[in-house]
Amino acid sequence: MLSGMTKQPGEAGKAGTVEVNERNFQQEVIERSREVPVVIDFWAPWCGPCRTLGPTLERLAAEAKGAWILAKVNVDENQRLAQAFRVQSIPAVMAVSNGQVVEQFVGALPESQVRTWLKGFVGEQSTPGGSLLEAARELETTDPQGAIARYRLILGDDPDDAEALFALGRLLMFQGEPEGLETLRQVPTGSPFFARAQAVIPLKDFFVDMPADTPPSELVLRYHQASQAVRRGDYSSAMDDLLAIVMRDRTFHDDGARKALLGLFALLGDEHPLVPAYRRKLANALF
Repeated sequence: MLSGMTKQPGEAGKAGTVEVNERNFQQEVIERSREVPVVIDFWAPWCGPCRTLGPTLERLAAEAKGAWILAKVNVDENQRLAQAFRVQSIPAVMAVSNGQVVEQFVGALPESQVRTWLKGFVGEQSTPGGSLLEAARELETTDPQGAIARYRLILGDDPDDAEALFALGRLLMFQGEPEGLETLRQVPTGSPFFARAQAVIPLKDFFVDMPADTPPSELVLRYHQASQAVRRGDYSSAMDDLLAIVMRDRTFHDDGARKALLGLFALLGDEHPLVPAYRRKLANALF
């Protein structure tokens, strides 16, 4: 029987996906939905449209990296759950937040429509009355992975969204992900984010850990501290450390501290309150 090939309930399949039954439903769906949106996929092994929609949902859940969770419910093995949610046709997909169904659809929608459905739902749950872009911006310092997931949703709908490309590339670069550099290079030439993306690209070396055999000098430690500070959004501390390195040794890491400061200025933009002050400090240190 095909049902005998399914995973054990509660066992994670692809990233962001969990198999659910009557025993773990309360924990995996109701309780978890108080922390992050949960999308229930009511399906069955014999259902053709389910086999079309299921892989799409699983791929999008993996892509979301925690922005929402996919809960798979086999209706053949969990008929009481299907009855409780009044499932009359499958696949039936329901979005749950704070223990309540807030959105749903029936049938195997094409991926573009599923992305649009998710975009509206995740955006609403993140910032009531706000946009998905606003939600991503607000999460950048408190929940970078959540912000990354939302920027990916935006780009799934519009691959040329300049702000989403810039923000996603920057966050990925902060985490030392090679994808960050490639994403920054995709920022459209005519967009207001193009120059900033080009200026941030040199920061790629700033987030690459130095070789393990590098002598643990004070400057090495300060450079590493600055990198970590940027990753958590503490730009002032990062600039202080980098400025101290510039004042001590311009040759350190091939003038890496000065280059990193210039990259941070471009990253934040001249309108950021820290940038004018630290530009003056850097000029004083150099001249």
